[in-house]
Amino acid sequence: MNRQDYFSDRANGMKRSVIRELLKLTAKPGIISFAGGLPAPATFPVDYVEAAVDGVIEEEHETALQYGPTEGDARLREDFAIIMRKDGIKTTADHILITTASQQGLDLVAKIFLNPGDTCITGSPTYLGGLQAFKSYQGVPVGVELDDRGMIPEKLEETIVRLEGENRKPRFIYIIPDFQNPAGVTIPESRRRQILDIARKGEYLIIEDTPYRQLRYSGQSQPTFQSMAPEMVLSLYTISKILLPGFRLGWACGPDWIVDKMVMAKQAVDLCTPPFTQAITHAMLVNGALEKGLETTIQLYSNRRKLMLSCLEKEFAEIEGVSWTKPEGGLFLWLTLPEGMSTEEIFEQAIEEKVAYVPGSAFYPNNDNFRSMRLNFSYASEEQICEGVKRLGKVVRKNI
Repeated sequence: MNRQDYFSDRANGMKRSVIRELLKLTAKPGIISFAGGLPAPATFPVDYVEAAVDGVIEEEHETALQYGPTEGDARLREDFAIIMRKDGIKTTADHILITTASQQGLDLVAKIFLNPGDTCITGSPTYLGGLQAFKSYQGVPVGVELDDRGMIPEKLEETIVRLEGENRKPRFIYIIPDFQNPAGVTIPESRRRQILDIARKGEYLIIEDTPYRQLRYSGQSQPTFQSMAPEMVLSLYTISKILLPGFRLGWACGPDWIVDKMVMAKQAVDLCTPPFTQAITHAMLVNGALEKGLETTIQLYSNRRKLMLSCLEKEFAEIEGVSWTKPEGGLFLWLTLPEGMSTEEIFEQAIEEKVAYVPGSAFYPNNDNFRSMRLNFSYASEEQICEGVKRLGKVVRKNI
């Protein structure tokens, strides 16, 4: 029997994460990596972690080392509700589910909303992990074009009309509104309201993925979709980019009837997110680790973003047909090469020059755009950013 015959159709349709595979290559000595979405280790609040761990072990080990409720630690849910209320979102802990980072939130969304063959709308490009989650449940992501102000409402409406006409009504609209991964663009309030009007007209849910909304370096904060339409928006958050990636903690916030179904789906996956890390995180938040940490994190990433933009200007400004986004926050920017070039074709050359990026095709539902690449500016040092962009420029000029 063919080995694939042992597996379900769903399992046979699964593919390894492009980024995870690329990270294996970038682990080689001497390679400067702009590929991953890794926070800088210098931002990790080690002292807060150490103090919180000692306190939790000493004072609450009987509960912290035990199983916990699927919904999550009630104290931490309230902590997250407070974070959201400070951002203008009227919510309570009862509307929040603790997840094993926001990637589990995406998996649960796919699990409860998508039947095999169902469509859902995403940006084009969009977060690779979202595409992977939706496709793993045999969903069919359909991309809507972005510009420098995010998802284009007119294109969204055209796509919905086309899919409805084909009797393929989308199950939801997936959006990363702030510093979008991978493009780095932010949707302004006026456009958010246009998108909401389109969604209301068709009675569509919006899945708002907001992993690093707090990491803003310039411009004005825009209201969340959740704050504007809580009855039709499910928001996904994580502490991975703003506090600690290794704890794998996130949360989902939305209408009761959605969160309740997510709780049922999560029970079949892991019963509960580890109570120990939840208790530690609560203790850290109570002691101000997030607010104090964000100050230094924002300053560090803001400087690195500014430096990368300056280096790109120096290396690529005179090459016709090259462009890049200028994100107001987050971790990424999006570099597009001249017509006819492929970031997949020159990737091996880049590795030979000891610089790495993620080819843009990985972020499209149909893997059909080859001119762009995602660059991360949070992880590499200032010296590495300058040298890495220089190496990248060398590769591009060699292929023009």
